[in-house]
Amino acid sequence: MNTIVFDQAQKRERTQLVLKRVTTLSPVPKILSEVLELLKDLNTSPQKLAKAIAKDQSIVVKILTIANSPFYGLAKRVSSIEYAIMILGFNEIRNIVMALSLMETMKNKSDEYMNQKDFWLHSYITATTAKKIADDMNIRESNDVFIGALLHDLGISVIHRYMHSDFVKIKESVEKGSKYSEAENQQLGMDHQMVGYSLLRNWNIPEHICDMVRYHHNPNQSTNTKILSSIIHLSDYMTQKLDIGKFDWDNDLELNPEAATILQFKDINEIEEFIESYREPISSQIDSLRNLL
Repeated sequence: MNTIVFDQAQKRERTQLVLKRVTTLSPVPKILSEVLELLKDLNTSPQKLAKAIAKDQSIVVKILTIANSPFYGLAKRVSSIEYAIMILGFNEIRNIVMALSLMETMKNKSDEYMNQKDFWLHSYITATTAKKIADDMNIRESNDVFIGALLHDLGISVIHRYMHSDFVKIKESVEKGSKYSEAENQQLGMDHQMVGYSLLRNWNIPEHICDMVRYHHNPNQSTNTKILSSIIHLSDYMTQKLDIGKFDWDNDLELNPEAATILQFKDINEIEEFIESYREPISSQIDSLRNLL
């Protein structure tokens, strides 16, 4: 038993060393960087922001496609960036631009073990669904939920990119019957939740965002973000329950019963009705996004 514990401690230490070396990302495209800077300035006008975004028509198309997705439920089709900014507001535009930025900076080549398009589609759908749930539940921190959910599986992408041989061994263990969390812990001394959490802390990301990433499978263990982590957990579970998207990591994910209690669901029937009510808008949103990510 002591030998096993020591071996796991060594693997955990090795993983932490790798993560400490991951200090840089691919540069954010200049236009996205400029837009994010403008969004930080409270005095930025919608016209100035729209002018900056309009410099890159591919980004314009992506933002308009996202804005017109069923999740936003807009009565009138959004046909210009100015109108998108007016209707959605700066916070929502910031969320969209941040998502596009992260997709660019963490972009990695797909291979036989992981499809990057499927990974980011899952991340974005989980994020927009989590924000929608937070808004529907009148949770004030819905923008933070969006960011936490967008990053919730960051650890998986990091393992694939920087610890690829370990990633392959984890996949092989799962194919032989192991659960992902068991295979991750066995190979790395920690799971992808902790990998993402550790990396975000190394980057000095706000603690509550790190916390949501760390506990998105077991939100009941969180001290500071139980409700927010529970929303992300539910959103993540919903993509599996509704069989929406092709990302198969965590395909053995089960709903944490304590998370359901934290979100004040009365019973399993209420949860299933709630989840089913999101099927159509999530499916429609995926259809509108597939060609963008």
